[in-house]
This record gives sequence, structure tokens and C-alpha cells, in this order.
Amino acid sequence: MRYKIYAENPQNHFLTVELEVENITSDRIKIQLPAWRPGRYELQNFAKNIQTFEIFDEQQNPVEFHKVNKDRWKVYTKNISKLTIRLRYYAYIQHPKGVFANAGSSYVDENTMYVNFVNCLPYVSGRMHEPCTVELGVADEYKIACGMPIEGKTLLAQDYYQLVDSPVLASPYLQCQTYKAAGIQFYVWFLGNYQPNWEKILSDFASFSEKQIDIMGDFPEKDYHFINWILPVAFYHGVEHRNSTMIVLGPDTEGDGLYTDLLGVSSHELYHAWNICKIRPVEMMPYDFTKENYFPTGFVAEGVTTYLGDVFLKQSGVFSLDAYLKEFTTTIRRHFEEDGLSPMSLVEASFDLWLDGYIPSIPNRRVSIYNKGAVVAFLLDGLIREATQHEKSIHDVMRLMWENFGESGLGYSLNDYKKLAEEVFGGSLETYFAECISGSIPLQEQVKARLAWYGIEASFDENLRLTIGQVDHENENLRNWLG
Repeated sequence: MRYKIYAENPQNHFLTVELEVENITSDRIKIQLPAWRPGRYELQNFAKNIQTFEIFDEQQNPVEFHKVNKDRWKVYTKNISKLTIRLRYYAYIQHPKGVFANAGSSYVDENTMYVNFVNCLPYVSGRMHEPCTVELGVADEYKIACGMPIEGKTLLAQDYYQLVDSPVLASPYLQCQTYKAAGIQFYVWFLGNYQPNWEKILSDFASFSEKQIDIMGDFPEKDYHFINWILPVAFYHGVEHRNSTMIVLGPDTEGDGLYTDLLGVSSHELYHAWNICKIRPVEMMPYDFTKENYFPTGFVAEGVTTYLGDVFLKQSGVFSLDAYLKEFTTTIRRHFEEDGLSPMSLVEASFDLWLDGYIPSIPNRRVSIYNKGAVVAFLLDGLIREATQHEKSIHDVMRLMWENFGESGLGYSLNDYKKLAEEVFGGSLETYFAECISGSIPLQEQVKARLAWYGIEASFDENLRLTIGQVDHENENLRNWLG
């Protein structure tokens, strides 16, 4: 499948997408556009952004087709071996803040082409494993940030799955610097009104990258791209991809706060290169882009990553203890203040991501797989550290997940995660999984007890608001935990 993407009038925010399909041997084929994207487990129905949809044969004669459902078309191809599909896609998001894009959308104007290919590139059913190319219709002065190999202005994907897991940001105004960690080449890209302190950025990014690779044993990819778009308004969004992440942050005037956000989301998204991009639930092997892919382990994919993303920043020396505790306290507060009275378990919340996971919920219904997931990951880490006298931790669980499921390409189940956690713990974790994962009991006493074990005073008021008191910096458990 060969694609071309260009904007005839970019100020109108429309992308034209052309797909050339060759070697057609059947009388009918089906064309499918994804209904959702990896990293956002809800139906987004990207077809609603298509203005026009046309199909032509080699002589540019219209080809008969009809729509099967909201994002699938049946094409009648008798005596046709090659055809071209052409559509116009509206690459712009209306937002109360005036934000014109997020980390999972697409956008085009006179100076920028930003495309999450999963939004707008249809595929031929049954041919997703074929190589794909994308030719970008941009001016010669444009720089191109993308995780896929590039030849001139053409992106090369080994299959459709790699294609739609590799967003592109192109503009004459992109900035880029590189660093190496454990022999892996990393690229850091910026677009926007932002003057990077490159010396500090490259040093800090190298530190947490090296720490993650050291803990996990190796890196899943040959290179990695941090693609950052800095906006003039308040914004915080990052999306993980196979060997890249797209991050949208703002405001560009925030200074130290913006940099702290950049570190936090970057460490989080990098860890996803293992956890979800490779260590993937069996229910998503492979992704089915046409419908919901229900899975019970969202708390592993997002909760463990939320917890460890900041832990890596402290263990690598990028965060001070005070900086780490500030971020960790914020995560705990978000859970207890927003969801502390919810009767929903993390298993249920993982399933219901597809129902209402990213929109405001009715009162006391839902829990966040990110925030509560991070809280229970913290508790599991402490249980393992106490049982093994810090010889093992949740890092060992995730390294085993990588070795058993990530490297092998096998999907894991909830029971697989439980078995590996118990193997590292050295005993049964029935109570932990019953209370923290499958159940919904209040967890504030468990959190207080674990923080006390680390020499950290903590209390909850009647509104479940957490307050951190005195910290015993000489506490041996604290030192073993955070370095």
C-alpha cells in the first residue's frame, strides 16, 4: 500500500490522502479506516472527519463502491488490478482553549504538517502486513520528525501496524538534538516558541533513559524519538508509540513547571516502549482497529507506567527527593480526592475505558487506571521490597514481563501478571490482588503504613486529602527505594 499526503490549501486545514492499491486479484475488496488508536482506549470514529471519499481505476475512471458501515467501504474490483483511493480529511480540533491539536490528532496549516496516520490512512482488509510507504507533500525546507525510516520525503513502514504507530511532525521550524544511552540513538525534537536548554535536557534525558534500559536489561528498538510540540496555552498530553512519543505541552511561558512536566511525561512515555508497545495484553494481539479491544489489565499498562515513570526520574538522579515526593503526592491525591469513594475495581475500570474512561463520569462510579493503578503499583513494590529485604522490587516483575511476553511477542493475561508478581514476591499475593486489583476497598491505611515504613509521615483528612509530614532522610528503606 502506497500513500501520498498533501494539503492543497493548508489554511483550510484539509489533508488530501491518496492510497494506491496494486495486485488486486478478487472481484471485491474492503477498505477500512481505524475507529480508535493505540494509547487511547475509546472509539473515536475518525471517519467523521472525512469530507470526500473517491475511488478511481488506472485510467482515472470512477470505481463503484458503497459504504458498509461508518468506516468501511466495499469496492467492486472485477477486472481491476490497481486503483487509487482519494479522501479529504479535516486535520483540526476545535477546543475551548484555542488548542488546535493534541498528541493523538492531526493538524495542518501553512507551516506545519502533523499527522497521526491512524486518524486518516485507510487500509485494505487482509493486507495489513504488507509494506507501506507514505510520501509527504511538503516543501524542501521542511524538517521531518518521525520514528520510521525516511528516504527524502518518503516514510517507510514494514507493515500497517508500524505505520499507524509512528506519527509525523513536519515543519521548517523544528529543532532537534541527539544523545546516546546504552548505545541507543535518541532524538529530541521541539516545535513552538520554546528555547531548549539543550545541555540540561540531553543530560537529564540520557540519565533516565540509561536507568530504564539498565533496569529492563535492553531496549526494544534501534532508536527513539521524543517529538515535542510546545503550545502558548496550558496543555498536557503525551501518547506512546513503538519507537517514538508525541508530546504536546504548554504554556510556553511556564518555565520550570513546563520543564518538570516535560521530564515527567517523557519518562512515562519512554517506559511505554516496553510496557504496552511490546508487553501487551493478550486481548490486543494483534490490535483490531475496527472495534473495542476489551482488556482487564489497563492498570498494568498505565498504572505501573505512571508509578515507575517518576521513580526512574528519582532513581536516576534527575529528580531530588523533594521533587519526587511532590509528584508522587499529587498522584495519590488525585486518586483519593477524585475516586476514593468509587466502588469500581481496577479490573472493571480497565474494561470500562471503552465506555467512559476519558470523559467526566457520574459521581463515585469510576476509578482511574492511571492514578489508582500507580497507587497499587506503589503498594506492590513495597510488599516485594519488604518480603525480600530490597533484593527484589516491582522492577523485577516488569523485567520478567518483558522477558516472558515482550521479547517473545506473546500477549499476557491478568493471571500471567499475578503469577510473575508472586514469583518475585516469593509467596501468595491473593489478598493484594483481591483487595487492590479485583476489589475496591479503601486504600488510605495501606498507603499510610507503607509510607511510614519508608520513614514518611502521612495523614488523610475527612475529604481524603493526603498531607505529607516529616521525612526521615536517613531511613534505610527510603534509601533502598529511591536511591
